[in-house]
Amino acid sequence: GECVFPFWYKNQLFYDCIKYGMRHKWCSLNKTFEGHWKYCSETDFAPCVFPFWYERLIYWECTGDGDDFGRKWCSLTKNYNKDRAWKYCPW
Repeated sequence: GECVFPFWYKNQLFYDCIKYGMRHKWCSLNKTFEGHWKYCSETDFAPCVFPFWYERLIYWECTGDGDDFGRKWCSLTKNYNKDRAWKYCPW
C-alpha cells in the first residue's frame, strides 16, 4: 500500500512518516489510522509543497528563515502559518 498524508492517529493529524511507538518511521495506509500501516522507505516521506506561505511571504524553495541555525526547511502544506507542518530539506 501507499502512505496517506495527512493521516489521523490518536487524535493528531500527521503530514509525514512518524516514529510514534516504533523503532522506525511508519505511516498509515488510511486517512484515519485503522491498523493498516507500513514502515516508510525513502520514497514514502511527504514531499515539500511549493509555493508555501510562511509569515507574510510566499516561498518557492526551501528556506532558512525562522530556523535558529539557518538550516533549510520547507512546508508540507501550502499554508505553513495555518498547518505548522514542515520538515528539513535534504539538500
